[in-house]
Amino acid sequence: MRLGTTDIVATFAEAFTLRFCRLVVTAHDRHWLAAAAAAFCGYGTSVIGCDAESGVERHLDPDETPDGRPGVALLAFAFSAEAVGKAVANRTAQCLLTCPTTAVFDGLPESADRVPLGGHVRFFGDGFEKVNVVGGRRIWRIPVMDGELIVEDSTGVAKGVGGGNFIVQGGTLDDTLAAARRAVAAIADVPGTITPFPGGVVRSGSKVGSRYQALRASTNDAFCPALVGRVETQLVPDAACAVEIVIDGVDPQAVAVAMVAGIRAAAGEGIPAISAGHYGGKLGKHHFHLHELLGTA
Repeated sequence: MRLGTTDIVATFAEAFTLRFCRLVVTAHDRHWLAAAAAAFCGYGTSVIGCDAESGVERHLDPDETPDGRPGVALLAFAFSAEAVGKAVANRTAQCLLTCPTTAVFDGLPESADRVPLGGHVRFFGDGFEKVNVVGGRRIWRIPVMDGELIVEDSTGVAKGVGGGNFIVQGGTLDDTLAAARRAVAAIADVPGTITPFPGGVVRSGSKVGSRYQALRASTNDAFCPALVGRVETQLVPDAACAVEIVIDGVDPQAVAVAMVAGIRAAAGEGIPAISAGHYGGKLGKHHFHLHELLGTA
């Protein structure tokens, strides 16, 4: 299969079931909203080492938010409801409580399983915090130096998918990075998905296991150009480097749509091949076959 000048390798991406929360964060203006999102999503790349994989799902207009201010929808993923709930509460306390003018609301349906949010953060109020029910939402009002932090008492948790991916193999570094940026921009338009790594891109693609017993994962040597000739490579002959785009989504369909959008955007001149990363199909139950995805689309 080819998209223009790009070969689509007959392989599949292997992804995993994760639990996720969706927060709607609002602020006085886009400047403080961007600051809040950047802080919340910081160090939120891989559950191999982070408390949660996190990112911006999409920006929200004032008529889409509970308090009529500019907003952003943030997604956070972890292996269990307990783990993602703890991560979201900690990040809210450290990154959203501290950011001027923010308010924090649950972005999932009321029927979703619940974990504490404001119920944890409220203790910062030192007894001056208050609770109200507004529009059926249980809201904590925590006094801070610019007024109050408004934060919902709990947030929903649902099953999602982490680790959808494809690997862009480029003829030059410039071509590879340009293709990766096109892919990330295209995926940003797909609702219910995030690309949690820096700029949406992973240069340190990993494989399961390591020669060092303390590590759960290590460099995916099959895609490292410096190791061609030393290991069995999966780089095509014309590829000088590769980067991986990792996608987390609220369900398998969202990840599939994002993969198709990203692959189509990345393909073209200077990109001899696009492939994907998997672990023999034994680790994750969600398998996204590239030819099948593109053929169906």
